[in-house]
Amino acid sequence: MSKSKPKQASSEQETPLGLYLHVPFCSTSCDFCGFYQIQSDRKGILSYIDGVKRELELVDAGNRKLDTMFWGGGTPGLLPAADMLKVGAAITDELGMPSQEWTVEMAPSSVKRDKLEALKEAGVTRISMGIQSLNERLLDALGRQHSLKQIHKAYDLIREVGFHSVNVDLIFAIPTQTEEEWRADVRGALALEPDHLSTYCLTFEEDTALFIKLQQGKVSIDPDREARFYTAMWEEAQRGGFEQYEISNYARPGHACLHNVNTWKMAQWIGVGPSASSQWAGTRHTNTPDLKDWLAGLERGERGLVDRVVLNDGLLLEDSLIFGLRMNEGVDLAQLGQRFGRDLTQIALFDQLVEEGQAERVGPSLRLTPKGRMVADAVGEALLGSFG
Repeated sequence: MSKSKPKQASSEQETPLGLYLHVPFCSTSCDFCGFYQIQSDRKGILSYIDGVKRELELVDAGNRKLDTMFWGGGTPGLLPAADMLKVGAAITDELGMPSQEWTVEMAPSSVKRDKLEALKEAGVTRISMGIQSLNERLLDALGRQHSLKQIHKAYDLIREVGFHSVNVDLIFAIPTQTEEEWRADVRGALALEPDHLSTYCLTFEEDTALFIKLQQGKVSIDPDREARFYTAMWEEAQRGGFEQYEISNYARPGHACLHNVNTWKMAQWIGVGPSASSQWAGTRHTNTPDLKDWLAGLERGERGLVDRVVLNDGLLLEDSLIFGLRMNEGVDLAQLGQRFGRDLTQIALFDQLVEEGQAERVGPSLRLTPKGRMVADAVGEALLGSFG
């Protein structure tokens, strides 16, 4: 008997398709990281590669080809060069070469010439390097294992190999970090001359070393301090010639991360690997966050999906607004109304945001003002349940 498939929401039919590959291997666990990760060994890597191939066989994409691909982790850069080529070929043989963008995350300590050349050969167009800070004291506070010397050496090597776009990640509001230290980090990152800069406020994920310190009262959360850091970031990025296009992301013209933009606009993406999430074939789901359980499920011909939600146009509209308003361009209410079959011209919450100076209307679009971007999470919470 053939298995029946969930009916796709009407708005999913022609949206871009991405693939997210989760590579779970890390050499050590950073104090702040809440993503699924394990230490690597040869046996684990080989079983993982075999699992990726098996999972791809279970993904029925029809005639669809990839627009974007993003490898995250964990640390994808821990895979040996030959294994990177194997995994890349397994995906592109099944789903084709991404037509727009292919990003791979790298940690400075994992950047090696042979790996970069393998990625370039495979077709990777974009490298995202998580430097987190350019301050040795703060790197130590985060539990990071790389040094400033490694950051600069890795960045220079990435540029030498010649990828179309390079991103660097920074984290702010680290315990004991001052505003001046944060501004120095931003200036230092901009001095590298990347094409893209991502900046993230430190969050305290459960089951991390930092979360335990928070519970013990050794560190604290200060929203006013975080707001000052956001403002400092916006100021420094503008001086450095970077355009903010999403609350946490800045780019030179033509270098916005297309995979993330498509995700924020509620397109479709297939998640491969343990703990990878998908929005595909009418459902949103996550693979089991355990390598052994994921492999065992694949042995049975199952993808081991958890947290499965059947999608409908109301849920996709709600999320399109929540995530779309995080982007500086905002959301085109007329376009969304047509896509999801809803009249969005008479929404009381939107009028309220405009009246309070947190949003503005520009033609058919609604976008948050700088004041509104400071409370974007609260705006998102207010939208929850509005259209489902």
